[in-house]
Amino acid sequence: MLYHTIHNIWGDDISDKRILHVSTDEVYGDLEESGQFMENMPLHPNNPYSASKAGGEMVAIAYHKTYGLPIVQTRCSNNFGPYQHEEKLIPKCIKNCLNHKKIPVYGDGQNIREWLFVKDHCIAMDSVLLTGELGEVYNIGSHHEMSALQIVTTILHYLKEHVDSSLSMDLIEFTEDRLGHDKRYAVNTEKIERNLGWAPKTDFEKGMAVTIDWYLKEYGLR
Repeated sequence: MLYHTIHNIWGDDISDKRILHVSTDEVYGDLEESGQFMENMPLHPNNPYSASKAGGEMVAIAYHKTYGLPIVQTRCSNNFGPYQHEEKLIPKCIKNCLNHKKIPVYGDGQNIREWLFVKDHCIAMDSVLLTGELGEVYNIGSHHEMSALQIVTTILHYLKEHVDSSLSMDLIEFTEDRLGHDKRYAVNTEKIERNLGWAPKTDFEKGMAVTIDWYLKEYGLR
């Protein structure tokens, strides 16, 4: 179906066409306290969402191998930045803080992720789409690991200092852990750095300040 759909759009000549399939570091499954995921590691998704992403990868690469579709793939760590949907941790935390509402944190809040500023991810995807080797997959990450609780604490401290001095850690509310919630992800990015010359440029503190300030303007507080 995918092949025929693309064939109907592009016709017979796909020599100058490229397809970027965007996946996630969740497809690797859970990671120990140390180490990083490499692109050639087996995939071990632990929940239906990550399993569907892994399945999408398998379909995409199968079309490349079978029909020669010009596909490249990426697996990225957690993104943050302006315009993110309010259901996600960082914008939800910001909004709840501003409204003095409880901030729900899954389990004990110690699940660790890499946090990558969205602009850096966009630059990486552009690089992979334009110059990545067809049929290959590239990890994209920030090398900046933080737990969910550290993220929430960082936002609380920032807003307490710059917006509302009455905010406190009492807003944090630990909730039942999410099913299939992996403890840690971290990706090795040597491949994209070595072959495509990409590396993250935005440090976490600067990216978080930009993100929070954007939401403050969005809510009419700046």
